[in-house]
Amino acid sequence: MPIPEDVTGDEIDKDVRQELQSLPKTLAEDVARNLVMVARLLDEDPEGAYGYSRVALRLASRVAAVREAAGFAAYANQKYGEALAEFRAAKRMTGNIDLWPVMADCERGLERPEKALDMAGAPEVHKLDKAGQVEMRLVAAGARRDLGQLDAAIVTLQSPELAANSVQPWTARLRYAYADALLAAGRESEAREWFAKAVEADRDGSTDASDRLAELDGVEFVDAMTGDADEGQNDQVPASDTPNTDDAEVEVDADADAEVEVDADAEVEPQGEGEDDKD
Repeated sequence: MPIPEDVTGDEIDKDVRQELQSLPKTLAEDVARNLVMVARLLDEDPEGAYGYSRVALRLASRVAAVREAAGFAAYANQKYGEALAEFRAAKRMTGNIDLWPVMADCERGLERPEKALDMAGAPEVHKLDKAGQVEMRLVAAGARRDLGQLDAAIVTLQSPELAANSVQPWTARLRYAYADALLAAGRESEAREWFAKAVEADRDGSTDASDRLAELDGVEFVDAMTGDADEGQNDQVPASDTPNTDDAEVEVDADADAEVEVDADAEVEPQGEGEDDKD
């Protein structure tokens, strides 16, 4: 697959570069450039990323970083069985348990939520850092929802991390998952409060919490292009036939600063949803 000339391979993480030192220099450079393309395309072009990951895998299947990259590319394309196999291979090579939550989410993708819950209660979870434990909690809650256990999913998400006022990289997604679970359980008022909290924490737009909040508030958004077309049409009809301004749709930014106190739960020590955004 073609690789842009500006991609040199030097862009990769130093730890990955160190792994590639076991390869001949020219081969290491080729693998590195393909890994850069995987990282560059993973979010915007998952299929393209997958293609580059297969090239890297063909060149250096015995490098853990390559297996991990191939796993994430397969995961992004919902090839959960393939992703799980690659993650397991990477874990065997390194002994690192950081991939444990995403491996559990692959089990969900393979419609094995019980297996994901087993992994959520495994000793490996206690070896994860705080971010990994939060991810594991999100996966476990998603598995509960897969099983139709909405109340259990809500309880699973209740934790000190959810109640904390400080904003961490996982805060928006955790609050969003909690709000979504509340809404699924018919607790709309509480859901609105937590979608508002998710909006406050979502500084990089990683969730659609603002849209969900607006939906609960009954706000309808007007497409700008549609509005322009309608305006042009209105110029061709008598003034008496133009819409009354009281009936016009208005775009509103919703916000809330409700505070909700949540009790900590120790059901699991836990990645979420994937994605999950599978919730």
